[in-house]
Amino acid sequence: MLAEWGIHLKRVGLEALSFSAWLFAAVAEKGLPMICIESRHAKAALNAVLNKTARNDAKGIAQMMRTGWFRAVHVKSERAQTLRALLVARKVMLGKVLDMENMVRGLLRPFSFKVGEISVRRFDARVRDLFAGKKELEAIVAPLLDARSVMRQQLAKLNRVALTFRATVDDPPRFKKTTNVGARLGLSPRRYQSGQTCRIGSISKCGDELTRAMLYEAAIAILTRIPKTFKLRLWDVRLARKNDLMRAAIPVTRALAVLLRKFWTNGTTFRFGAGGERGRVAEAA
Repeated sequence: MLAEWGIHLKRVGLEALSFSAWLFAAVAEKGLPMICIESRHAKAALNAVLNKTARNDAKGIAQMMRTGWFRAVHVKSERAQTLRALLVARKVMLGKVLDMENMVRGLLRPFSFKVGEISVRRFDARVRDLFAGKKELEAIVAPLLDARSVMRQQLAKLNRVALTFRATVDDPPRFKKTTNVGARLGLSPRRYQSGQTCRIGSISKCGDELTRAMLYEAAIAILTRIPKTFKLRLWDVRLARKNDLMRAAIPVTRALAVLLRKFWTNGTTFRFGAGGERGRVAEAA
């Protein structure tokens, strides 16, 4: 349709929406210079118009393309979109499994049965031992345990948590500086400056929430679960002594994002014994 106009299009703007990836790829295949613009910039520009209509929005986006007042966003590849779908499906499945287990615990509590702290593998046997001999209770809880077992089996097939960072970054060279990865994931502090006022607040929490949570969980694990001593962990321990554990994990989370991007682009791997002049990485075998 656009090609039938016979007009040379320098830029074709598309606001970032849920269908943006599909529309971007479909139009770009026709050879048109597609640009996906950030939603916040588009909203700020389009709010200047008194009457919000589809025609006025189209005119506003066209004006943004003409003046260059926009910020282009990266449109993820189909591979990254597939990985993202896998991770979201796993997160939803895990939530349902935990809800099922908590519901079973709640059903047994009025009968003075307490499951207590138990591993995932021993949960089923522990619950069945509790209601053994009570046929009415067994008829209610046993089907729930069978459903939980099936859900756990399906959850094991979706165990791809390590791909979260890869699905979010997608294309490492699109970051001009490695340190920009942390800011893109919402791990840099907010700043408000006006005249003589300058306030630095908490992290912005913009970007992908799933990746930020994964990196934060890894930072907590470095401080509390990993017994080995290495430069990153020593830095984390010093921060935890000055601040509480939750705050100390934030800069380590940002450092992990930077390191993962470096490892990805340079083909390097983490080495526990590295430090000082030798650095933290070694050439991957």
